[in-house]
Amino acid sequence: MSWASAEDTYLSTSLASYLDKKLLVLLRDGRKLLGILRSFDQFANAVLEGACERAIVGDLYCDIPLGLYVIRGENVVLIGELDVEKEELPPHMRRVSTAEIRRAQKAEREASDLKGTMRKRMEFLDLD
Repeated sequence: MSWASAEDTYLSTSLASYLDKKLLVLLRDGRKLLGILRSFDQFANAVLEGACERAIVGDLYCDIPLGLYVIRGENVVLIGELDVEKEELPPHMRRVSTAEIRRAQKAEREASDLKGTMRKRMEFLDLD
């Protein structure tokens, strides 16, 4: 006996059109994964071959290799096919090493944390 809803059935049949194609998968935590869809199930759990995480900070980017990657369907926000003939990024983007993108991510996180801390300290002013 199957408990799959009509929505689950539609999702899994629509994913079938993406089999063996290069995809961009946006996850709930904001990560962007690229890879070739090799398998999926009725819960949108998916297997990407040759997967990488595309990390972007400002005008810098890095594709961090992940290899064969299993994605839990509940974490998927968006799936889209990539045109392998077209350039994926605007020309002003600059590819950097994994170490360099990690440093940029850390600096971005620290700046965001500082901004949140400053906002919290200024709440008493009620500037709205």
